Amino acid sequence: MERVNELADWVGDGGVVVLSGAGLSTESGIPDYRGPSGVARRATPMTYQTFTGDPAARRRYWARSHLGWRTIGDARANAGHRAVARLQELGRLDGIITQNVDGLHQDGGAHAVVELHGNLSRVVCLDCGVRSGRAELGRRLDAANPGFAAAVSAVNPDGDVEIDDAALDGFAVVGCAACGGMLKPDVVYFGETVPSERVARGFELVAGARTLLVLGSSLTVMSGRRFVLRAAKEGVRVAIVNRGVTRGEPYAQLVVDAPLGRVLPEIVRQVEGLGCGKAGDERAPRWSRFET
Repeated sequence: MERVNELADWVGDGGVVVLSGAGLSTESGIPDYRGPSGVARRATPMTYQTFTGDPAARRRYWARSHLGWRTIGDARANAGHRAVARLQELGRLDGIITQNVDGLHQDGGAHAVVELHGNLSRVVCLDCGVRSGRAELGRRLDAANPGFAAAVSAVNPDGDVEIDDAALDGFAVVGCAACGGMLKPDVVYFGETVPSERVARGFELVAGARTLLVLGSSLTVMSGRRFVLRAAKEGVRVAIVNRGVTRGEPYAQLVVDAPLGRVLPEIVRQVEGLGCGKAGDERAPRWSRFET
C-alpha cells in the first residue's frame, strides 16, 4: 500500500499522461493478450496483408468479428476507466493515449483520447474512405445472414471470436454502402502503421508531462513502448500499474503490480482529498516497487 500512496502523491502533482493497454479493460470482460487472462498463445491476430489479399480469410474474419462485436459492443467501462476519467476531470491528467480499440475510456467519461490503434465501433471503406458505425454494419450483416449463429469458444482482444470453421459456410460479407468497396474495421492491424499524426500527438503529450502513467500494458510491442522510451529520453518520470512484468520496468521509477480496478479508485480517493487544484511542486524521480 505504501507504493500506491506514493503513486497517489505523484498523480496529485498533476501533469500526468496516461498510456493504457488491454489490461485496463479485462475487468470489463475483454481479455488481454499477455496478462492473466491473455490469449496470445491461442489467437493469431489478423494482419492487413491477409485481410486484403485473402477473400476466404476476410469472410472468416467478418463472421467471427460479427459475433465478437456482441461482446465488445456490450462491454462497459469499469472502475479503472471511470477513475481515469475522474482524474481528468480533476485536472491531474494532461492527456490519455490508449492502445485499446474498445472505446471504454470514452464510455467511462474521458475525452480527447488519442486512440493509437483506432476504434472497433467504426468501419472504413478501403476504396472510398467513408467511415460508418459498427451498429449499422451489424444490421446489414444480420440482414445478409439471417439466423447466423455459432458456438463461441473464446473472445479475442481484437474483437473476433473462436468458432468452428464449419459454422462459417455460406456467411455473406457486405461491401461499402456508398460505393460497394471493401470494408475493414477502423483499427490498425498487424502489418499496418499507426497514423503518424497519432504518434506525433502522443510524443507531444509525453514531452510536456511530469509523469507518464502506464496502465495495463505489457509494453511488449513498440507501438506503446516507444512512449516510455521517449519519456526516459525526456527525463519524464515513469510509473507503471500492471498485473505481471512489463518491458517498461527498466525505465520506470515506480511499479505497482496489482489490479487496476482496485488501485485507480484508491488513487482518485486520495487525490480528491487534496482538492481540485494542481500542485506546483516538482518531485524528484524515485525507484520503487510494490507487489501484492
